Amino acid sequence: MAYYRDLREHVETLEQAGLLTRIKRPINKDTEMHPLVRWQFRGLDESQRRAFYFEHVVDSGGRRYDIPVLIGGLAASQKIYALGLRCDGKEVEELWTQALQKPVPPALVKDGPVKEVIYKGENLQACGGLAELPVPISTPGFDNAPYFTAGCWITKDPETGIQNMAVYRGQIKGPLKTGISWGSLKNSAVHWEKCKRLGRPLEAALVIGGPPCIVYAAVQTVPFGVDELGIAGGLARAPIEVVRCETADLVVPAHAEIVIEGRIPTDYLEPDGPFGESHGYEDPGDLTGVFEVRCITHRSRPIFVSMVSQLTPSESSKVKQSAFETFALTHLRQKVGESVLKVGLYEELLNRQMMVIQMRKQRSDDPWRAMEGLLKTRAAAKIMICVDPDIDPYDLLAVNWAIANRSQPHRDVKIVPDRPLPWNPLRYVADGERYDFTDSALMIDATLKASFPPIALPRKEYMEKARAIWEELGLPKLTPRNPWHGYSLGYWPEEDAVQAERATSGHYDQNAELLASKGVKVTKDERFVDLKQVFLTEELEALKKENSKKG
Repeated sequence: MAYYRDLREHVETLEQAGLLTRIKRPINKDTEMHPLVRWQFRGLDESQRRAFYFEHVVDSGGRRYDIPVLIGGLAASQKIYALGLRCDGKEVEELWTQALQKPVPPALVKDGPVKEVIYKGENLQACGGLAELPVPISTPGFDNAPYFTAGCWITKDPETGIQNMAVYRGQIKGPLKTGISWGSLKNSAVHWEKCKRLGRPLEAALVIGGPPCIVYAAVQTVPFGVDELGIAGGLARAPIEVVRCETADLVVPAHAEIVIEGRIPTDYLEPDGPFGESHGYEDPGDLTGVFEVRCITHRSRPIFVSMVSQLTPSESSKVKQSAFETFALTHLRQKVGESVLKVGLYEELLNRQMMVIQMRKQRSDDPWRAMEGLLKTRAAAKIMICVDPDIDPYDLLAVNWAIANRSQPHRDVKIVPDRPLPWNPLRYVADGERYDFTDSALMIDATLKASFPPIALPRKEYMEKARAIWEELGLPKLTPRNPWHGYSLGYWPEEDAVQAERATSGHYDQNAELLASKGVKVTKDERFVDLKQVFLTEELEALKKENSKKG
């Protein structure tokens, strides 16, 4: 099945799948729109979340907009995200792995739908500039302005000519002016620094709408110098068609809904914010770049796209989860090997706050090689935990069980006080009456350090038979959670296996005879604790001999 040519095909697919809600009544973009969509993230299970398509948009001043707004259409849920990739949910990791390993460069075309309407020069002033666009207020009551939240900013490295595309927030500051808030380590900030040294402004284009893979690629963490449009092409399984900008030396997706062209002065900064950020707090603001609009192009009847961000879970956190997980997994497999099975991030913890690495370790130091290797990348999380293959990285109870039962704090926990690439999502972390700008990481090796006895649950065949009886009796529907059956973790002598078989076949009297044959006479001077220690030592020695025979 061919990938979507534009956003409209994706919207049609969502509607056919019953995942789109059209809102025809008037909705105020400044006070009602984001709160309405936000409710599904605070009051519904993920499986019930939908995309919202607002057809009658107004603002607090009474203005009605001709442009509809789509929110939740990119990643309100994992199902919607998978539809955005036009794949089954099980294929997401494979698609991302392919896109990261084999990007597909964009294809330049002469013209595209995004050029159906062009405003520049006097026409730009006459149309009202950015005032034409129904940009919502994300956190009414706290945010200080409408913000672009799903726009993909494109800039170019002045030395290499390689473009970068990323999603940054952008405050509306006037009909021809926005902010652009990037971190000091972001690629566009590097481009800005280079242009500053050259004494010229940085050209930029803000892309809104288009095939969903555009945004999916723009939020990904990739090495400096990789064009995210190529990553988008990898996700689309075909080149993304691009056209040249009208007023900037950049190329943009030809099938985007809206493109805003302009430049960012490199001799001037100003603050923006407050704005609700994905770490769940209102960001009080920071010095940011200023984007001066020089041209707006769009389709004849464009769709504006916004994302719910702020406190997780949100559309913003969901759109990043699979991308970040696959990037970390790909990096770990390159550095540590195929022993790394899965990387789990927690959307509700901002993805980058906690990472669980599932591995079948080949060497005792594999967990530390993995976690310490990630510290040197932007994929690192604040808390990183390594677990064995039998621990589901998405099951917090199972992960905490592994920490409690497979690690010792004095031996298996490390704290790194200054991360090589600091990434502090709060920027200000309360520490008593101070605010701490530094960052740190916690690493836990919660993998088995030696063979262990079996998980104390009935073996799989007995649990499966019992479940069949459960269902036959019409008892409440089960939702199995791992582990739901017992299995060996290496410490299981043949003699113990034989005893278990005898027990289930009704011959446990033979086991009683066996244990009686191993009884120990106790003198009045011998202590129970000493005798027990001798017994356990002999048992362990026997186990070591048995394991050595098995190789």
